[in-house]
Amino acid sequence: MANQLYTKAKEDFLNGNLNLSSNTITICLVDTGDYTFNASHENRANIANVAIVATANLAGKSTTGGVFDATNAIFSNVTGDQSEALVLYHNVGNAEGSLANQASSRLIAYIDSATGLPVTPSGGDITVTFSDGANKIFSL
Repeated sequence: MANQLYTKAKEDFLNGNLNLSSNTITICLVDTGDYTFNASHENRANIANVAIVATANLAGKSTTGGVFDATNAIFSNVTGDQSEALVLYHNVGNAEGSLANQASSRLIAYIDSATGLPVTPSGGDITVTFSDGANKIFSL
């Protein structure tokens, strides 16, 4: 599968309901043995907690020329299952703990063809280095 944007995220971009610069954008390591991508999934509640290996909020976000970028993400002291994908979502609160926040946290992007994937946690930090290429994290 190729990297993709979730359908509802595209709709939210077009309707002005999703702001990558000002919203809290969270990236997570995902075990695809516990989650199967579906473009029609809408919110964090569509991904079972057991599929989320680690999360980090993105910093240094920018949107220039229709391209989304951020500083590299660092997941600290990661343990758990092998992760084959990354998912970005608009985190409206504690989306890992609150079902209400999960239902309101819009899924944005699914990335499964990045350098370094899959990754097997060993208790140390895992750094996601975003591309320096023209599309960075993703482009619209």
